[in-house]
Amino acid sequence: MLKTENIESAVQLNRSELFRFGTALLFIVGIMLFTIVRTDGGIDGILLVAAAMIGGYMAMNIGANDVANNVGPAVGSQAITLTGAILIAAIFEAGGALIAGGDVVGTIKKGIIDPELVANRDTFIWLMIAALLAAAVWLNIATAVGAPVSTTHSIVGGVLGAGIAAAGWNVADWYQVGMIAASWVISPVLGGLIAAGFLYVIKHTITYKTDVLAAADRVVPILVSVMAWAFGTYLMLKGVTKLVKVSFPVAMIIGLVVAVAVYLLVRPYTARLTARLPNQKSSVNELFTVPLIFAAALLSFAHGANDVANAVGPLAGINDAIAGGVISAKASIPLWVMAVGAIGISLGLALYGPKLIRTVGTEITELDKMRAYCIAMAAAITVIIASQLGLPVSSTHIAVGGVFGVGFLREYIKSSYARMIQDIRDHHVDHEPEAVEAFLGRFEAADVIAKGEMLREMKGQAAADRLLGKRERKGLGRVHRIELVKRNLLLRIAAAWVITVPLAGLLAAMFFFMIRGMLLP
Repeated sequence: MLKTENIESAVQLNRSELFRFGTALLFIVGIMLFTIVRTDGGIDGILLVAAAMIGGYMAMNIGANDVANNVGPAVGSQAITLTGAILIAAIFEAGGALIAGGDVVGTIKKGIIDPELVANRDTFIWLMIAALLAAAVWLNIATAVGAPVSTTHSIVGGVLGAGIAAAGWNVADWYQVGMIAASWVISPVLGGLIAAGFLYVIKHTITYKTDVLAAADRVVPILVSVMAWAFGTYLMLKGVTKLVKVSFPVAMIIGLVVAVAVYLLVRPYTARLTARLPNQKSSVNELFTVPLIFAAALLSFAHGANDVANAVGPLAGINDAIAGGVISAKASIPLWVMAVGAIGISLGLALYGPKLIRTVGTEITELDKMRAYCIAMAAAITVIIASQLGLPVSSTHIAVGGVFGVGFLREYIKSSYARMIQDIRDHHVDHEPEAVEAFLGRFEAADVIAKGEMLREMKGQAAADRLLGKRERKGLGRVHRIELVKRNLLLRIAAAWVITVPLAGLLAAMFFFMIRGMLLP
């Protein structure tokens, strides 16, 4: 019987895999047939068809890997279901791409190479196809092993590697390469610090209070308004500006107006909720459900408006080079090219996104809605700060850094609390067990300020009370070290980030030489 059940499970798994692969293949074949109709044949027609198919493949891999960062924390905190997250992200990613994706896109991402040093139009086309294919293959590999990586860094590595293969080392802008390498540290550290900072504020203003609901009634509307301000500004700078140019001060003012309106709406909503919820920490999570749903939608919209260029930028450049016969640093985006990117991202998310959504949302560390709020805030604020300072940051690195940030802060807080409890027990080592437990009960029920006063009074007792020596305290720290973040995932993801640019570059160089070898007379 057990063997039969195992066989049935294996067959069901294979069916699911075949369905996903078949659907993805139908999409690629559909792109091929559509592009064939639009071409006049010849070698240029074949190259455009191949580029369109690879662009669709790249778009699906962006959906499978990168979009998870926008909705993973909301799913992990159970603010929305996996199905709901996929539906929201698919709609808003496609909407962001089609509505605010822009009419013109840079063919050379981040100006990483100088297109004027590329020998001719044919070499440029081969270079772009190789870069696109290398980035897509690396994203596919990263998704398969469960590592969220930056799609921007993947395409940058592809363009860099193929560019060097086509025109030599001087073609690269090594200053830009250095800035991108710096972002491997800047993005996750900024994201982690901001997320941990917001979690610290929430704990000290709400969850550490004796009456958590009264505190939540005062503070949550402010937190949600700050979120509205950040996301209003973020959306202006990363989405709406593609339609209408918006300066940073104007974006901030619009975000502030949105924040005030949201505060006026959220204040009575929070009061109604807190009036019927029990006075416990878990109740506070319910107040963040609706803001998290909006955050997932807005992050997805902004991501679609910006990162669709990773899939269609090289494709638009190839289309422009074939149609106009010249190499352009900027290329117009035909509607069909943008549709390939938008549909591909949505399809990749629906078919292969759940793996990375689970990794970001549940496997790195345990998330609740308060922690997911902090990660969403880190994603928006870090991008705003970085864009104004001219720092290259990755939305993937920010979101994952935020997850690690809240996890490590929780580790520190729980370890510190465990040491406090042990200190109390050691100070009362000669007391009756009932008296010790009564003191611990009062200590746990007290708020942060009262806890501090109790500890100070305890440590000021007579020297007869037993105090721990320095060596004992070090040993106690080791005993009470609590791990709430999976270190093996941290190492795997960090390794994937570090090798993204060089590995994508190496693959792109290989693909370029293969394509050139096949097409040279």
